[in-house]
Amino acid sequence: MFWKSKVKKMKKYNRTGKVPVIRISICTGESVAGFKDEKTGKFEDLMVIHEKGDLQKFMKEYGVEEREIRKEW
Repeated sequence: MFWKSKVKKMKKYNRTGKVPVIRISICTGESVAGFKDEKTGKFEDLMVIHEKGDLQKFMKEYGVEEREIRKEW
């Protein structure tokens, strides 16, 4: 069997009107990274953040810098 190697590309999102957000639950402390539409307020969750490495992975995959990310509780 021959397996094709998968080339990982940076995932893209439409930056127009969307901002990267980390939502943190007050009760459980669970963190979820995603993007929020500024007009509608709709949040699109993409990844659960368990540790610092998960946040780094999110930033690398979507081309986001840490200073751009908002935190919401």
